[in-house]
Amino acid sequence: MTPFPAAASSLRVLLLSAGLLAAAPALAEGPSRIVSIGGATTEILYALGEEKRIAAVDSTSLFPPEAAASHPNVGYMRALSAEGILAQAPDLILMEAGSGPPEAVKAIDGAGIPVVHVPAGFDASGIAGKVRTVAKALGDEAEGEVLAGKIDAEFAALAADLSKLERRPRVLFIYSLVDGRPMAAGGRTAADGIMTLAGATNVLSGFDGYKTLSWEAATELQPDVILMGERAGAPTDRDAILALPAIAATPAGRDKALVSMDMLYLLGFGPRTPAAARDLAARLHPELPTSALPVKAP
Repeated sequence: MTPFPAAASSLRVLLLSAGLLAAAPALAEGPSRIVSIGGATTEILYALGEEKRIAAVDSTSLFPPEAAASHPNVGYMRALSAEGILAQAPDLILMEAGSGPPEAVKAIDGAGIPVVHVPAGFDASGIAGKVRTVAKALGDEAEGEVLAGKIDAEFAALAADLSKLERRPRVLFIYSLVDGRPMAAGGRTAADGIMTLAGATNVLSGFDGYKTLSWEAATELQPDVILMGERAGAPTDRDAILALPAIAATPAGRDKALVSMDMLYLLGFGPRTPAAARDLAARLHPELPTSALPVKAP
């Protein structure tokens, strides 16, 4: 018979409890080597104060600047290499919708490492959904709710300001020129979403996705404003665009109404999007009250 069985049993419980307590901090810490694929996902990690968990990012993760400067780059989100991502020894992979190619995504999903697919969404609720998805993956739901609530409130305030305005300018978003012709944004795109949030009408909303137009078709759309995104190191040649005969024959051309903004800021649909939508709204609606103008975001 074991002497003092009650004492021995108590000792075992005490040792087990001590072991669990020692392990608790590690369990509570959650993932520490996150590969973040998608600019919005990376911005959300920074907005949540979780940037120290990031092990690597993709090439669309350009904001904040230190995201790209401080981490290995696993490539463009639509042209991923499973081997390159797994070589980072991640313990969590956050992957925005639209990542590819499919065979790489399938290999990553089957590698035995936790993968969270962050949903797309080109409206206010979609951004809050991204935040909640990322926060849940980190075990940081409370902070996620705070950030999502802030984003929702900012969008609600902008919508209230815009509801007082009667005019909804007709906008043509030109993503790029393909063989000298404009590739424009239709419905179900980030460009369509930001135009809607900024109180504008997308003149190409009858089509989904991006569509290459003839210049004659661009003229027939008769936009009030041309909207373009700027890439780093490639500023929009405003005068050249407005001088094109097809654009000059539109209200936008006659009024020299061309708005260009940083592409990632404009189309990122992450934590900065409420500021981007206000910034765009201020440029599209000169009549917007001064008190409703945004604080300029990077």
